[in-house]
Amino acid sequence: MDCFMALSASLATMLILSYYQGSQARYSSEPSWRHWRDWNEAHATFYGGSDAAGTMDGACGYGNLYSQGYGTNTAALSTVLFKNGAACGGCYEIKCWNDTQWCNPGNPSVFITATNLCPPNDALPNDNGGWCNIPREHFDMSQPAFSQIAFWRAGIVPVLYRMPCHKDGGMRFTINGNPWFNLVLISNVGGVGDISAVSVKGSETGWIPMKRNWGQNWECDTVLVGQSLSFHVTTADGKNITSYDVVPLNWQFGQTFSGKQFY
Repeated sequence: MDCFMALSASLATMLILSYYQGSQARYSSEPSWRHWRDWNEAHATFYGGSDAAGTMDGACGYGNLYSQGYGTNTAALSTVLFKNGAACGGCYEIKCWNDTQWCNPGNPSVFITATNLCPPNDALPNDNGGWCNIPREHFDMSQPAFSQIAFWRAGIVPVLYRMPCHKDGGMRFTINGNPWFNLVLISNVGGVGDISAVSVKGSETGWIPMKRNWGQNWECDTVLVGQSLSFHVTTADGKNITSYDVVPLNWQFGQTFSGKQFY
């Protein structure tokens, strides 16, 4: 009897382990962008008008947000989140919470991209107008994006946010500057979205580290005209991706090229 009970317990353990391992395998087979980080608390307001016209350009250097593919699902970040421009391009899922009066029914979420800085206003207290003051974590969203999670008359609502996001299409490299100064705007970055390091390689050079000029504009002063170009990009979470020969030999300043994508 004891032997039978021990055998039954052993079989049960094996079945449980088999189920657990199968569940883990199914979970691991999902795209990595689905493995969300934990939610974080912040607050959100809105700016730029009902058509988001006032959100164009901004401190990240993207210019026209429609032509860059971001549209109106964008936000300006408080100083703490903006990190001197390092957070530009960061992709966030945001939902209103803990405010039954103003949150939209069902607490839907919206995916936004960081495209601007919400500057601090030290003349106002942090809890009454100085929403983007240090050390507050705050999203000043476009009004269309804000309206997807809360009623606009609220003005300000508590939110939860997390990263990363999925982006359609490849990462984009827009080459500006002149023959002696290359300024590359990198946009449509998937995953966490914010870039920490970039290197460029010409067909006649080795890998050259680029420096952040401002926002997600990266510079180098090596003459690269007439060479095909490759880019190696590292995001803030340490992930890397290389787009080889994404720019052809006959490229011109002002052109945009599509490379590989995170996730």
